[in-house]
Amino acid sequence: MQRAAQRDDRAHAQRVKRLRRALVCAAAVPAVLITAACSSDSGDSKAPSGEESTQQSASGTSQPSASASPTVRPAAYRKLPEPCSALTKKTLDDLVPEGSKSGKKGSSDDPSARASCAWNSLDNNGVKGSQFRWLNVSLLRFDSDTARGAGDDQAHTYYSQQVKDAQSVEGAKNARVVPLSGTGSEATTVRYDLKKKEGLFKQQTVVARVENVVVTVDYNGAGLAGEETPDADDMAKDAQKALKEAVAAVSSANGQDGGGTSPSQGSPSASKSPSKSPSKSPSGPASTPATKTAAKAPAKSGSSGASPAKSAVRKS
Repeated sequence: MQRAAQRDDRAHAQRVKRLRRALVCAAAVPAVLITAACSSDSGDSKAPSGEESTQQSASGTSQPSASASPTVRPAAYRKLPEPCSALTKKTLDDLVPEGSKSGKKGSSDDPSARASCAWNSLDNNGVKGSQFRWLNVSLLRFDSDTARGAGDDQAHTYYSQQVKDAQSVEGAKNARVVPLSGTGSEATTVRYDLKKKEGLFKQQTVVARVENVVVTVDYNGAGLAGEETPDADDMAKDAQKALKEAVAAVSSANGQDGGGTSPSQGSPSASKSPSKSPSKSPSGPASTPATKTAAKAPAKSGSSGASPAKSAVRKS
């Protein structure tokens, strides 16, 4: 009996040992599984290397291509001529015979982009009256940029606005619009009469675009105090002559032959918005009929020499 009890005790002790061993092993299994899972995740998070990385780069899927920068054709002209030297002495003697040396340069914050010059002439014949003439040349150059577009497109828009403004002067009578050929890329003459108490003024506004530059010539005249009214046809020819010389001066200032005809003649294209005129008209009989083209000027033009006719107009 004693031996049987001892055998039972030994068997019970072995069963308890095996049970403890099984519990220890069971507790160790989750730790092993967790370690294996962590090892698997950390391996997946690594960046591809070697051949796999090379293939991904070569396919171009991971690196989007950069878009091309916008471009605009460059402006043909980069500077302007000296405005008071844009016309020859002979032309000035013909158009403003008593004031060819009276040229007054308009102020400008950027002479390479905007410039102007004005002359006046009063041929006083005493009791028989006098002949008054006023001449203004203004130049405006447009640069090309991606925001506003090509310089010649901007110049075309401004040119068109200048012609339109010249036709809409208050009080203008007998207006005529005449396209010009052989002067710059495009050119137009606007003619009209303007009656004032001093006399009947004959106004000629001629506008031309040469590439990215717009040239405007304002020329008017009147017979004062009983003098005869000047002939409008003769004044129109003189103004057109001055315009051609100014256009040629723009080309010459930029190292071209100065022939007055642009390579892009006849093919202007429209742009978004015009710029402002380079100069204001000086005060005097000419300032009122000189059209709205000078009224929007960012740069002020110096007034020409005083004259009896100019003083009279200020009072009107």
